[in-house]
Amino acid sequence: MRRTTATLTAAVALLMASWLSACGGEGEADAYEPLKIGYQRFGGLSLVKAKEAAPDAEWSLFESGPALTEALKAGAIDIGQTGEAPPIFAAAGKTDFRIVATSAPVPKGEAVLVKEKSGFTSFTDLKGKTVALNKGSNVNWLLVKLLEANDMTIDDIDVKYLKPAEARPAFDNDQVDAWIIWDPYFALAEQPGVKVLVDATGLAHNREYVLVTPEALEEKPEKVEAFLKEYREVTDWGIAHPQERATLLAPELKIPLDTTTRALERSAQPLAALTPEIAAELQEIADGFADLELIPEPVDIAGRVDDRYSDILE
Repeated sequence: MRRTTATLTAAVALLMASWLSACGGEGEADAYEPLKIGYQRFGGLSLVKAKEAAPDAEWSLFESGPALTEALKAGAIDIGQTGEAPPIFAAAGKTDFRIVATSAPVPKGEAVLVKEKSGFTSFTDLKGKTVALNKGSNVNWLLVKLLEANDMTIDDIDVKYLKPAEARPAFDNDQVDAWIIWDPYFALAEQPGVKVLVDATGLAHNREYVLVTPEALEEKPEKVEAFLKEYREVTDWGIAHPQERATLLAPELKIPLDTTTRALERSAQPLAALTPEIAAELQEIADGFADLELIPEPVDIAGRVDDRYSDILE
């Protein structure tokens, strides 16, 4: 009798384990698997990390949006934040993701920097000159709009695709004539003798976008939703308390307080819900990249926009 009872107990346990694995896998993953977050140095995610508002998450730092989307493609992260161009280049590279949130426009957060001694006063002065930027990043679209606004083509300038860590010394040592860059690298480069030739005002919205893998949306939906709520609350707190925000972020960013404050004053914006207009805005950028053959073929980036969380972001 004891042997029969033990056998039955073992069989029931095995069946329960199989049932939980087959039917409750999603809940178990959501309960035990941490949310893996990719962030760049600056932006709202840095503030969430500095404030320790998501203590159970795993954080990974990336130098740029293209590097972050590569990690998204590899499954190394579940969620991350980039500018407007990296999602398009990632989609062209067959990375699967959904865009679940955006920010208010940040046009003053990216700019063309030149040396004062160069004598350049307008973007047209850069004809025949060397311009550095990070390929596939938000400033790639700013370059497209600058060329369009000044009746120029990509052939009118000598483009050097350099990551921020490569572009800064090249710019400092006059190996390039101009550098198109975003905050906080922008703020860090604003040294004596450097001037802003033009920023993105009237040219590009320079929004931030939150990308999530389909797997995370399926397996960790509650964690994604909770994180976005926390992200919104922290962002709103930072906008309401700018000095406290800068003081908290400066050590996290490892840059001086005055530089952090200056960058945040022009670049920190609240999270925003996705709308059909924003989807159309992204699609326009994607179509522009395709027309210029910056991506191999057209992509349906508007189809990646997922507004399921818009009610908590409005």
